[in-house]
Order: sequence, then structure tokens, then C-alpha cells
Amino acid sequence: MDPITILIADDHPLILAGLTALLATMPEFRVVAQASDGLQAVALYRQHRPQVAILDLSMPGLNGVDAIEQIRAEDASASIVILTTYQGDEDVYRGLRAGAKAYLLKDGEPAQLADCLRTVASGQLYLPAAVAVKLAERQASSQLSRRELDILAHLASGKSNKMIARSADIEVGTVKFHVNNILAKLNVASRTEAATVAARRGLLSVF
Repeated sequence: MDPITILIADDHPLILAGLTALLATMPEFRVVAQASDGLQAVALYRQHRPQVAILDLSMPGLNGVDAIEQIRAEDASASIVILTTYQGDEDVYRGLRAGAKAYLLKDGEPAQLADCLRTVASGQLYLPAAVAVKLAERQASSQLSRRELDILAHLASGKSNKMIARSADIEVGTVKFHVNNILAKLNVASRTEAATVAARRGLLSVF
């Protein structure tokens, strides 16, 4: 059986070299291209048409999500794995919505990476349990309105209700109403806890 062809894109040379070296020890995979930014990743994908593309989420020139969108626009069947240090579920959601079939953290085990690549190469989704939990959490977070997300960002920066009202140009009573809704939807008891949950879930990266 021919090895599964792989493209790796990451702007950190050590990670790029390390991943390439790791996959070189696995006969079932063959790295056919390496990219150091998103634009190069798209160009090399177009050139080599690998069976699986591994893309870092944060790259110069063109980030991972935008690169996924461009690749998928040209090849709707592209099998893409997001490999990143980020754990915010908003990042997970954006990557998957753009068309990625898997999401792995850079500190994952080699066996998990190999299993992921096999699964994705066969056309299936691969989501580790921890990522699936984060996506489930996001479903509750997605109930927040745009105004509530805006209020949450102000709240997380430590502003009082009066300061938020001034910044958002709304009444203090309206701010209190939104804050209560935010606490209920995030299932937390305090503003501090809401800010902590927002940061952990990546909700503040929207801004």
C-alpha cells in the first residue's frame, strides 16, 4: 500500500522539522511538502494535492482558518488537520466550520497523531474527547447574543456596570439585565467566574 501523502504548514521551524522527522519514522506516511506560512501552504497544496494537510492555526500572511477556506474552495474534499497550541473552543469551532476534519494539540502523543492522520485520510472526522467536550460547551456559549458578547468583553476587562453603560452607550439597568443573562447562560455565579470561563472558552478572541 502506498504511504499517505502529507503537507505540513507551521511557522515555527523546530516544530516543522520535528513533525517531519517524526512522520519519517512511520512508513505509512510520506511528507511531500513543508510550508512556513499560510500562503505557501495553499500554493503547495495546489501543487502536490496531498491526502492530508496539517496546518498550524496561527501563521503569518494567512492564518490557518483562512488557508483552510482557500484550500477547500479549490478542493472541497481536502482532508485538513489543525495542529496548534491553542485550546480555545472558538478556535476549534472556526477551524472546523472552515472545513478542517480534525483538531490536535501540539503536545499530543505521536500515536494520537498517527491515528488522526489515518482517520482523516479515510475521509472521516477525528475529534479527541477533550475537543468534543469543548465543542459541546460552545453550544451553550453560542446562545450569547452579539450585545451580550460585547458586554462580556467589557466585563472581563474589569469594568463596572456604570463604566460598561458609558462605553456601550446604554442604561445601567440594561447592563445589569445583560450581565444577569450572561451569568445564567454561562452557568456561573459571579462576574469573575464569567470572565474566567470566557477566557477559557476563547469567547474573548472574537474581539
